[in-house]
Amino acid sequence: MPSVAFHTLGCKVNHYETEAIWQLFQESGYERVDFEKIADVYVINTCTVTNTGDKKSRQIIRRAIRKNPDAVICVTGCYAQTSPAEILEIPGVDIVIGTQDRHKLLDYIKQYENERKPINAVGNIMKAKVFEELDVPSFTDRTRASLKIQEGCNNFCTFCIIPWARGLLRSRKPEDVIKQAQALVDAGYKEIVLTGIHTGGYGEDLKDYNFAMLLRELDEKVVGLKRIRISSIEASQITDEVIDVLERSNKIVRHLHIPLQSGSNSVLKRMRRKYTTEFYVERLNRLKEALPGLAVTSDVIVGFPGETEEEFMETYNLIRDNKFSELHVFPYSKRTGTPAARMENQVDEEVKNERVHRLIALSDQLAKEYASNYEGEVLEVIPEEQFKEDPSRKNLYVGYTDNYLKVVFPGTEEMIGEIVKVKITKAGYPYNEGEFISIASDQGEKEVKVG
Repeated sequence: MPSVAFHTLGCKVNHYETEAIWQLFQESGYERVDFEKIADVYVINTCTVTNTGDKKSRQIIRRAIRKNPDAVICVTGCYAQTSPAEILEIPGVDIVIGTQDRHKLLDYIKQYENERKPINAVGNIMKAKVFEELDVPSFTDRTRASLKIQEGCNNFCTFCIIPWARGLLRSRKPEDVIKQAQALVDAGYKEIVLTGIHTGGYGEDLKDYNFAMLLRELDEKVVGLKRIRISSIEASQITDEVIDVLERSNKIVRHLHIPLQSGSNSVLKRMRRKYTTEFYVERLNRLKEALPGLAVTSDVIVGFPGETEEEFMETYNLIRDNKFSELHVFPYSKRTGTPAARMENQVDEEVKNERVHRLIALSDQLAKEYASNYEGEVLEVIPEEQFKEDPSRKNLYVGYTDNYLKVVFPGTEEMIGEIVKVKITKAGYPYNEGEFISIASDQGEKEVKVG
């Protein structure tokens, strides 16, 4: 039985696609082995969002070649799409395939085994007009299923290379999304995370269909689905119709990730983002009215070219005043090939780092404040795995509430992937402590002894 090993760099979409590529290998009779083991085929799914992503991808490619010089080395993903020639210069790389046509990978492996010549299978992504169907009936991680609903992005923010790596926006057919969602629920998943390159842009390329309609259909048509989570949505995509669906649904969770990037209008303009801070805050307020207790997480880039102390403080104050529940803070890093990398007034690294630390401290404080609202409350948690940070206590499990609080509590192996009721006994960050109350089942609640 031939063997295949995978290594995935980068985002959730890449992890989703690795699972899809594994399905293709599995159907062809391959067994999956750990990346550190000797395999017949290595597949490296690369990232190119920063220059460091490229560098890490090259390191991993070389590691696979050293592991087994006789193996077939396949490189896919965003870095493969933007720089195939650069990757093929690495001696030992056999097949480069970008962010489309992945279903042909096994044919390319056969072709390579016959001809023994490196294959560059990267096409022009800007010409891709159709969503590439890659089905994933189940995941190696058994508690949360990702469901990719769209591909590509039309925004061309000045700091971002992704449209060149992923192409323009293309949505998956609604009926295919619903069908796969049902298959995932039938396979035992309680929570589905809708994911994509520009998830909330779903439907912009479809006739008479939009993201709100997809959410409504998932809510109404998928039998047995308990939780729908949206991996990320832009402020400009939070229409009144989307808010209405969120307000009525009891499946869409009270957590949204809404990238801000900067809280200064002058910086947003240089970034070529499609909203103002006023618009962003207005949408937040509408959402919080519709969904009391909503957790809002966000991405922020600090030290974008030309960012002054005043502009940084505008960002700081906006975040403080609007009570985000957690931030992902990134120091701006130059991405070769983007307009921002060529801008004047690049911010000094030390200034960047100091600002990053100030925002992270604020994020920690806001996360603790948000969590403290739930001390003493009973919330529903899906336990994901044993809690590794305290090996002395074997019976601790960790999972997330619908509003994205990480909770550690005494539990049992059988609870993994189920929805359980947990009382938050001690709020904190990065995690809260809780006690198990009961398993929330469709037939009412079951008591389970934990001891």
